[in-house]
Amino acid sequence: MKRVLPIIVICQFFCTSIWFAGNSVLPDIVEHFDLGPAFFAHLASAVQFGFISGTFLFAVFTVSDRFSPSLIFFTSSVIAALFNLVIIIPDISSGVLLGSRFLAGFFLAGIYPIGMKIASDYYKEGLGKSLGFLVGALVIGTAFPHLIKSFTAGLPWKYVILSTSALSVAGGLMMLLTIPDGPFRKKGQKLNLTAFVSVFRNADFRSAAFGYFGHMWELYTFWLFVPVILMNYNKHYPDAGLNVPLLSFIIIGSGGIACSAGGIASQQFGVKRIATIALFSSCLCCILSPLILFTGSAFVLIGYLVFWGLVVVADSPLFSTLIARNAPEEARGTSLTIVNCIGFLITIISIQVINAISVNMDQQHIYMLLAIGPILGLIALLKNQLKSKKLPIFIDDQINAK
Repeated sequence: MKRVLPIIVICQFFCTSIWFAGNSVLPDIVEHFDLGPAFFAHLASAVQFGFISGTFLFAVFTVSDRFSPSLIFFTSSVIAALFNLVIIIPDISSGVLLGSRFLAGFFLAGIYPIGMKIASDYYKEGLGKSLGFLVGALVIGTAFPHLIKSFTAGLPWKYVILSTSALSVAGGLMMLLTIPDGPFRKKGQKLNLTAFVSVFRNADFRSAAFGYFGHMWELYTFWLFVPVILMNYNKHYPDAGLNVPLLSFIIIGSGGIACSAGGIASQQFGVKRIATIALFSSCLCCILSPLILFTGSAFVLIGYLVFWGLVVVADSPLFSTLIARNAPEEARGTSLTIVNCIGFLITIISIQVINAISVNMDQQHIYMLLAIGPILGLIALLKNQLKSKKLPIFIDDQINAK
């Protein structure tokens, strides 16, 4: 049992490295395919839209609750890797490029939420800690292409794509060969086309889900625009000379540490408490962004962005824990999948809104709009607590954790 979590974490890290692979080499892709600046948001949204399409179909057909999660993980990792490779085919059209990213995102639906499902099938106690390490792997996997880009600056950009596809296949194969179905897995007996709707009847489930939705409004847009923030700073202060790929990796990847630390802290202080603190902290980062983004000190900017990178994702595994805890056992996989589906749909809206408004709005103030999600998420968490007339949120969560 002790070896299970590290293996799941490694597999998740390997497979999710293809998520932002296209974005990490975006300047090269734009130049190679002669595309306009607006393609930046379209490319990222294609992956997100593919992911939500995949999670929606996986949820409707209760795939992860009816079939072996490890087999789904392996199959999805191989197919996602193949579609990731389409980017390196010479002379493809922009439509094919977007289509390949869509399909890579579609099969990522069989990796990220399925990895959480596998972990929940092995760990009932300490699930917050387990998912903290797992989502931490996702975060580092997401940031990893930026590091590859930094180390391969003198090499063709296609090496990033080849490397991440190879990692995805390796991770899927490792999962299939070493992780059988977990002892707490309760297989769904039949197709249930309404399971993904019925789970929202539980008030505690809705509260956790809406908190997650608010968090997602901010998360992926922040990740996507981190390189943009750094490049704009270099333009504003030409002497700064910030290493954009390396700093993007550090800022985004730092969230992996926060996820693990948050999962450990949740065992002592409660899952809901740590999630609420993280969501509130990232909300403050959004609100304070105009004061920091064009500060004259690069060290202040980097420190601020690293802190934002820590708190912006620290609550993600904790919300997933609350969702899994309040979902019916026979539909736990479907519950995690449909919440992921809606959450990533929200990321597309957020990315497109920020991208569209950025044309006419000052770059110094635009990221304040990311605070909308965390504010609504905090309202959902606190409103449910007051409506149900439970103990104060932090005390009640500690009692339940014990």
